[in-house]
Amino acid sequence: MSNKENSTEGFIPTHGGYRNLFSYQKAEIIYDGTVYFTNRFFNKYDRTIGQMVQAARSGKQNIAEGSMASATSKETEIKLTNVARASLEELQIDYEDFLRTNKLPIWDKEHKLVARLRELNKNTPKPTYETFVKAIEHESPEICANTMITLIKITTYLLKQQIKQLETAFIKEGGIRERMTKARIEERNKKE
Repeated sequence: MSNKENSTEGFIPTHGGYRNLFSYQKAEIIYDGTVYFTNRFFNKYDRTIGQMVQAARSGKQNIAEGSMASATSKETEIKLTNVARASLEELQIDYEDFLRTNKLPIWDKEHKLVARLRELNKNTPKPTYETFVKAIEHESPEICANTMITLIKITTYLLKQQIKQLETAFIKEGGIRERMTKARIEERNKKE
């Protein structure tokens, strides 16, 4: 990032930094896990592979794109963050379909392994793919798919909270046009 992007002066605020967002970090784990899962459990010619990988990619990429767009458009940031959330929810349905069609249970939030995954997520300072690798790459397809569903639910919850924060920030700070107008008025007032 250049000094200009880090500067708080002017009307273009600091933006980017998506790699520090928990939602992005989790979405990256979901993407990597989905690539692994689809390569392992689907025939290489199955169209579901491309659809699932694209949904996982869309989740991750839209978080990044929204973060970068935030400098000049809070509206775009909010829209792209919501697209990320929708893509991941679409992916969740694919994992649920996999479990249902293979006559495997979909775990509820009270399941002991869901609780363990949430605990692991909460108590690991910067969880990575390696944090969850034993569950993501477990020999049981039930554990693999339900692990991915749990990670998706954690991430979509984070994205929902992120959207609420973005809405609040927009209400308090306004958009680029308001900041531009304010900067022009302040500059004009300096000259008087």
